[in-house]
Amino acid sequence: MRWSNCLIPTLKESPAEAEIVSHRLLLRAGLIRKLTGGLYIFLPLGLRALRKVENIVREEMNRSGALEVLMPALQPPEIWEQSGRYATAQDVFFKVKDRARKEWILGPTHEEVITTLVAGELSSYRQLPKNFYQIQTKFRDEIRPRFGLMRAKEFIMKDAYSFDSSDEASQISYKKMYDAYSRIFARCGLKAFAVEADTGVMGGKFSHEFMVPAETGENEVVYCEACGYAANIEKATSQSALHAPLSADAAKSVEKFLTPGALTIDQLSKNHQVPAHLQIKTLVYVVEDKPVLILVRGDHQLNEAKLTGLLGTASFRQANAEEIFAHLNAHPGSLGAVGVKTLSVYADEVLQRSVGMTTGANEDGVHLRNVEIGRDIQVTRWGDLRTAQAGENCSKCGGPLKIQRAIEVGHVFKLGTKYSESLKALFLDEKGQQQPAIMGCYGIGVTRTLQAIIEQSNDKDGIVWPMNVAPYTVCLTPLTVTPGSAVMELAEKIYAELTEKGIDVIMDDRDERPGFKFKDSELIGFPVRLAIGEKSLAKGEVELKLRGGILTPIPADKAVEEIVSLIQSKRS
Repeated sequence: MRWSNCLIPTLKESPAEAEIVSHRLLLRAGLIRKLTGGLYIFLPLGLRALRKVENIVREEMNRSGALEVLMPALQPPEIWEQSGRYATAQDVFFKVKDRARKEWILGPTHEEVITTLVAGELSSYRQLPKNFYQIQTKFRDEIRPRFGLMRAKEFIMKDAYSFDSSDEASQISYKKMYDAYSRIFARCGLKAFAVEADTGVMGGKFSHEFMVPAETGENEVVYCEACGYAANIEKATSQSALHAPLSADAAKSVEKFLTPGALTIDQLSKNHQVPAHLQIKTLVYVVEDKPVLILVRGDHQLNEAKLTGLLGTASFRQANAEEIFAHLNAHPGSLGAVGVKTLSVYADEVLQRSVGMTTGANEDGVHLRNVEIGRDIQVTRWGDLRTAQAGENCSKCGGPLKIQRAIEVGHVFKLGTKYSESLKALFLDEKGQQQPAIMGCYGIGVTRTLQAIIEQSNDKDGIVWPMNVAPYTVCLTPLTVTPGSAVMELAEKIYAELTEKGIDVIMDDRDERPGFKFKDSELIGFPVRLAIGEKSLAKGEVELKLRGGILTPIPADKAVEEIVSLIQSKRS
């Protein structure tokens, strides 16, 4: 490719819309352009890099034995109703209507579609296992699109779905995908690691996310350096005191005391000398139109992802002040669960056996002390509802936990039979009995992976592309572009020879100053730059520079050999 024939609109300044470095560089290097919020156009260089990521994904999926298919982006809502997800996934749907006013869904994911396919095509254990994958455009109605390709309304995803006849076989399928993901991200030049993850509205038994460490990442990962434990903050657990310390008044009866103006945990601590860990925080949520109480210790934070798992639904929200008063006759800041029998009460397991606690009395400006959970509160269900915190002890080895931000680039789920049962993906086992197929689901955000590479691989001058995913591997830069000159004749010769050997080369044939060309090359991040100038050529040399490295003079007649050898060594 010749630069003059391509569209590479580099920018000197960072666009105001770009909040993180990778988004800025995508725009400045001329890889993408914004159409509107959450929608981007891939320009030629951006598309080349994207296709290279896709090819790596495709090669490793094929290597794992998965079968490529292509499913419609447009989906009928009936299959979502059959799976039970039509109501729970409403917030992410883009819906359209055809000329007959029939509703359709632009697919945010394809569990329902692939399971419908399998239900009609596979009927015997002899046809299993099977794993189908696609690389397809997805649509999700993001409330606040931001960070470029990281959170967009339209994006490209690789999704795969395994079907097995036994739990043991499904574990093998899961491991194949886990290993394939590790190879994919390594080949893309990413330093990614797997963490335990919450299954969310996808359902299923367990899952892992593949994370790329980044200070601008939207995810938080809890990890332990001592034993290697790592989990998304939505899933992470820690060792915490299972009950509050006993106090001298622990065995006393509940009593009221006035707390005017104390509406928060901190205010109760400062004004009435009640430590946060001896308080019960009472939250009111509306779950499928029914109010419930959620209890956590005063110094802890509710984890809504864990609450989703405990409730078995993601259809909940915080109650407003009017709803709270209607059911508890008090306003936020004075709420509690003592004596409440008309509402379900869900409590964090850390509160079990707690005594000597303080909570709201359901009277404005009044609290209760000497509360004993087992005696005074009727808990409907216990569960892990709290968010793990840095410095707490690891639940596996007791070591100190740390938290770092990261970008999620892939997710693997073990789904079990959630979809195969509801959508009738059944098979006959060896005894002739009908069984639901055991499923797994495996996603990689392809466009997100591309941006994560840039977020992790950059410096003050621009992108530092890993060799395997760079839009072009070599930037051939003649410093004078006069037709017929010795510089251009050598440039044309090297360009032809490298191209013949299968090396991706772009020749910067613009009639621009050398410094201008070099800056563009550094900004875009081509791994190898070969500069040809009159002065160096007079000495029989050209100048080779690796991105981020130093300029190295090499013999002009050895340039092709040197570059091919260099690229092979970097890729091996």
